Amino acid sequence: MSEPRLADLDLAALVADWLDWDQAAAEIGVTPAKVRTMVRDHQLAAAKPGDGRQGIPALFLVDGEPVKGLPGLLTLLHDSGFDDRECIAWIFLDADLPGRPIDALRENRGSEVKRRAQALAF
Repeated sequence: MSEPRLADLDLAALVADWLDWDQAAAEIGVTPAKVRTMVRDHQLAAAKPGDGRQGIPALFLVDGEPVKGLPGLLTLLHDSGFDDRECIAWIFLDADLPGRPIDALRENRGSEVKRRAQALAF
């Protein structure tokens, strides 16, 4: 039996807290339009967790900024063919690392996460 595809995982079950555009903008101190630009530029990722409204995982932000290493990781995952939904699922899954990649990023262990992400391209 094969594992479910990342795109098919229930993001609402993986990610507990989501921010809408206005909440994310207030947290970062920018406009909602700037948040959309940050998503487009892979500094953040957004998806619809289940309620039909697009949001950003709250754990992607710390002290009013994207978590250190997140933009580089998102770019790496996008270069490997992932979309935002798949990026979020991978970052919040507890599959390959000891713990979830988001936790490693927040604990300043980003190089470990990036090595795992680079291996996905092969």
